[in-house]
Amino acid sequence: MKTMIRRNLKIYFRDKTSVFFSMLSVIIIFALYIFFIGDSISSELKFLPHPNRLMRAWMLAGMLASASITTSLGAYGVMISDRENKTIKDFYTSPVSRRQIAGGYIATSFIISIIMSIFTLLFGEIYLGLAGGAVLDPVTLLELFGVIVLSAFASSAIASFIISFLRSNSAFSAASTIVGTLIGFQVGAYIPIGNLPKDVQWLVKYFPCAHSAVLYRQLLMKQAIKENFANQPAGVLKELKEILGVVFVYDNKTASVWVSVVALLVTGLVFYLLAVLVLTRKEKEI
Repeated sequence: MKTMIRRNLKIYFRDKTSVFFSMLSVIIIFALYIFFIGDSISSELKFLPHPNRLMRAWMLAGMLASASITTSLGAYGVMISDRENKTIKDFYTSPVSRRQIAGGYIATSFIISIIMSIFTLLFGEIYLGLAGGAVLDPVTLLELFGVIVLSAFASSAIASFIISFLRSNSAFSAASTIVGTLIGFQVGAYIPIGNLPKDVQWLVKYFPCAHSAVLYRQLLMKQAIKENFANQPAGVLKELKEILGVVFVYDNKTASVWVSVVALLVTGLVFYLLAVLVLTRKEKEI
């Protein structure tokens, strides 16, 4: 399976176009913030001493949450090409089991999601540093890496389940476009969750990848929140956290960090199991 993973990684990173389009939603979030969203939201927070620092960290959290799912899905382009070119049939003639072959594709998606999320974090840190934001301390960076791994686990599981039903590059492109378009809304990266209609807010709160965004926001915005709300009433901070999706509130109860962690773990386990079952069953039909 290691050989399969190495082969898939080489093919993915060799195709620069595929890498670019798997990161397109992240680029769009960054561009929208720079040219549109940033100024409009920051203008509503003029009562704070450093609103831009707060919102830049919020933006980066959305970029990271989006990167996990779009790059996970993009990594499966290798599998779709293998199916369409019938290359996968050659693998089935080898002594490697079908579960190992499926596992190789799934592991590749997981690894690529981690790599590209780290790249996004590094880019964001450079941007925040140049823009006058606080550089993250080693402990926070370590915690962020843990969230990256957890987010990649859940996101690649969802992507593997989606991809288990696709067999052609055209279907894969359509699915990637739909996911890339919707993901920014689903993780609250384009518009703060509190500004969405109530029904849409519930869709976001029950979307697993949105819990990744919550964990990212709590870590990335921690220092900016201290700087901006030191002299503000606690009620103002509580309301803003809900609006920006720093915390999720269910039935007037604020969900703890562990709710998001468990949500991502359960999502990963369930969707990986479903994906492996579907993949192995479908490939037996080939």
